[in-house]
Amino acid sequence: MAAAYKFEIYKDKSGEFRFRFRAPNGEKMFASEGYASKASAKNTIKSIIKHVGAAEVDDVSKVKAAKDAPKPAKKAKKKKTKKAKK
Repeated sequence: MAAAYKFEIYKDKSGEFRFRFRAPNGEKMFASEGYASKASAKNTIKSIIKHVGAAEVDDVSKVKAAKDAPKPAKKAKKKKTKKAKK
C-alpha cells in the first residue's frame, strides 16, 4: 500500500498545537501557525479539506507595492569630510 498525503498534529515547545501537511514521500509541504487548543487545529484542518477544491491561486509575487505599504528603511548617508590642505 502506498503512503498517503496526511496532516500531522503536534504540540510545539511553547505548548501550542500546530499541524503540518506531508506528501507521500515524507516531505513537509506546509505548516500552520500555533493554536491554543487541539480542537482549533483540527477545525482548521477540516476547513482546509472542505474549501481547498474551490480555492483560487492568487499570485501576488508580481503585484506592485501598495501606497500604504511600509517603505524599506533608507541607509544613512555618509558625510563627506574635507581634507585639510597642507
